[in-house]
Amino acid sequence: MLKFLSKRRRRREMDLFEYAVIRLVPRVEREEFINVGVVLYCPKQRFLCCTTQLDEQRAHALCPELDLEVVKANLMAFEKICKGGGNGGPIGQLDMASRFRWLTATRSTVVQGSKVHPGFCDDAGEKLHQLYRELVLLP
Repeated sequence: MLKFLSKRRRRREMDLFEYAVIRLVPRVEREEFINVGVVLYCPKQRFLCCTTQLDEQRAHALCPELDLEVVKANLMAFEKICKGGGNGGPIGQLDMASRFRWLTATRSTVVQGSKVHPGFCDDAGEKLHQLYRELVLLP
């Protein structure tokens, strides 16, 4: 019984977070994609951040004519919006929750987010890196 209570107590100390996988969809009409990052939002920890990495070889395998500089600029825009402030443009001026919702909104573009998934964590930064390792990096 004590073991159960301690697990339950630890669970209450965990904070709710939401995340989405950032996908590169070079030819939207084909619906083929590769995972290129993760964006994570944890309101209690005041955390909104993304981690991205573009595997240029895999991207060109899906679409040889893909303009990688445009893709890199789009991924950098994700990072700037997460950080907030003037460098993130008008969306960067919004509150953290609104920026996350904008980044994860359904869209038909070359860079898009997956559906949003919830979870619990005690360290949002560590959880972001864990999800990135599991969902983006190749084994």
